Amino acid sequence: MNNVQTAITAIRGMNNDEINQVVEAIKLQRTFNARATARSLTVGDAVEFTGRGGRTVVGTVEKINRKTVIVNSPTQGKWKVTASMLKQIA
Repeated sequence: MNNVQTAITAIRGMNNDEINQVVEAIKLQRTFNARATARSLTVGDAVEFTGRGGRTVVGTVEKINRKTVIVNSPTQGKWKVTASMLKQIA
C-alpha cells in the first residue's frame, strides 16, 4: 500500500478533531512547499506551469512574493501563480 492509500485509510478512522489537525498539517506543508519553491527562483528564470483548461504556460519570472510568483508569458500575458505549481525549465 502506498502513502496516499495509507493516509486515506487512517483518515477514515479519525474523529473530527483529528481530521482538523490533519487538514492544518496539510495547509502548513503546502505553505512550506510554496515558500521553498519561491526561494529557489530568481527574477528572469524560465518557468512553466499548467494553466486554466490544462494548457501549459511558459514564461519568465517577473516578481517573487512570499507564496506567489508573477509570471510573464509573451503569448498569454501575466499570471499570478502559487510558487509550488511552477517548474523551472532550462
